[in-house]
Amino acid sequence: MSFFKKKGPFLIKDIANLIKASSDKKIFKVTGINDLQNASSNEITFLNSNKYKNISLKTKACACITTKTLKQYLPDKCIKLEVINVLFAVSLVAKKFFPFADVDYPDLNLKDSSLLKKKYKNVFFGKNVLIGKNVKIGANSFIGSNSIIESNVSIGKKCVIGSFVTIKNSLIDDEVVIQDGSNIGVKGFGFIPSKIKNIKMPHVGRVLLKKGVEIGSECTIDRGSMSDTIIGENTFLDNQVHVAHNVQIGKNCMIAGQVGFAGSAKLADNVIIGGQAGISGHLNIGKNVSIGGGSGVIKDIPDNSKVMGYPAIEFKKFVKNLKNNE
Repeated sequence: MSFFKKKGPFLIKDIANLIKASSDKKIFKVTGINDLQNASSNEITFLNSNKYKNISLKTKACACITTKTLKQYLPDKCIKLEVINVLFAVSLVAKKFFPFADVDYPDLNLKDSSLLKKKYKNVFFGKNVLIGKNVKIGANSFIGSNSIIESNVSIGKKCVIGSFVTIKNSLIDDEVVIQDGSNIGVKGFGFIPSKIKNIKMPHVGRVLLKKGVEIGSECTIDRGSMSDTIIGENTFLDNQVHVAHNVQIGKNCMIAGQVGFAGSAKLADNVIIGGQAGISGHLNIGKNVSIGGGSGVIKDIPDNSKVMGYPAIEFKKFVKNLKNNE
């Protein structure tokens, strides 16, 4: 399910002209844009790093925006659209399919929950709660005062949503707790830098909160850009945690206060992160990993590791270096 209205399909020649790339498949129609892993045979995708070559070689996408040096990592049948700046081209194509996804426009279909009591018979609302169209809320869930649930959001059974919470572009499973002041499903910090004018990247993904997740107060969970931002079952986030677009966090993780995740970082199950740590984008953090408070993680971490420091290193080395500097 998409939360954004999509235009198209468009001819591949029109997409090629838009991004100033060449294509001999002028009459082929493209229905959408998606990431390498999830793109269908009628969708276009993109490749801007050889880090994803194992995925790109298996993509089902009909076409791919990429560079001259990276096109070798794509299937033969995939139409290669060569450009100089992949992400800039992607932003143009995404904007063509989803013209209203680069800004979070206010939901103008909100109604006071007091007018919707018949629809949500077994849901408990505080004061001044606003609900959009086609919202689903499971039985025995609580929605705190002054919270906003925007159109098409789904909330499961026995959930507790605090006060002053905003939820948009999200699918939430049963028994999820979201404490006061958190924002779920907002647009992430995706843009293409330019000296003349920064270009905003449309974000058309969702936030998926799995069963038993707990989100602390004043957290921000950005929706995905092309794919989804996902937080796995029974994972707990402390207060003031920021989860950027496309981040995937596994099951039973414990994230302390003021931790920040950059876009597309992936955490396996049972990861523990101390307060004020930072995780760089596009990293893979293995299962059963412990990351000390205040650490800066700038490279992948294998399973069962314990790290600390900036840059984060093996915990025993960190302690040894600390003693040597005393």
